[in-house]
Amino acid sequence: MPFRIDLHIHTTGSGDSSVECEEAVERAIALGLDGIAFTEHNSFLASEPVERLKQKYGKRILIIRGAEYSSSDGHILLFGIDERVISTLGRYAPAVEAVKAAKAAGGAAIVAHPFREWSLFSSDISNKGFTAIEAFNSHNNHEENRKALVAAESLGLPTTGGSDSHSPEEVGACYTEFFGSVTVENFIERLKSGAFRGVCRG
Repeated sequence: MPFRIDLHIHTTGSGDSSVECEEAVERAIALGLDGIAFTEHNSFLASEPVERLKQKYGKRILIIRGAEYSSSDGHILLFGIDERVISTLGRYAPAVEAVKAAKAAGGAAIVAHPFREWSLFSSDISNKGFTAIEAFNSHNNHEENRKALVAAESLGLPTTGGSDSHSPEEVGACYTEFFGSVTVENFIERLKSGAFRGVCRG
């Protein structure tokens, strides 16, 4: 059985979402997901409230924290980082700098919804050193996701899936299937292995 994680979740900590963090966790559990990743906009600190949920729900679901960083080229999901990485980058650093910062911290960087019409990734994805491409995003239309999938295949990069949820019912609409169990300790290693794929429900 694949280990299923929604790798792109926003809560009220992002400022543009109506989802409470505990609400998102409970929704993910109800859907049978194995994990959930909180990726608030331009902040790692904003997801701090989910730390208390790890004790309450940790035996039922894996809870991961990351951030969605708005680079000058487009949006990037950063994992294995802390608030110092975001603070050092500042606002709208080039994507290549964000990727370098994540990797220097021992983390990983995934280009998020690169072909979304209103937030196109504005530079060449191929030379940035991304770990993966988000090709299954429930806020994208089919063509936007298809273009991301084609790009991933042409570059030999794995794909991830995430709901990009901003309301409770969106949680788990897309997710990432890992081919093997995932823990907080091995999460970054699993991302770097490429042994996963993005999917959407239905």
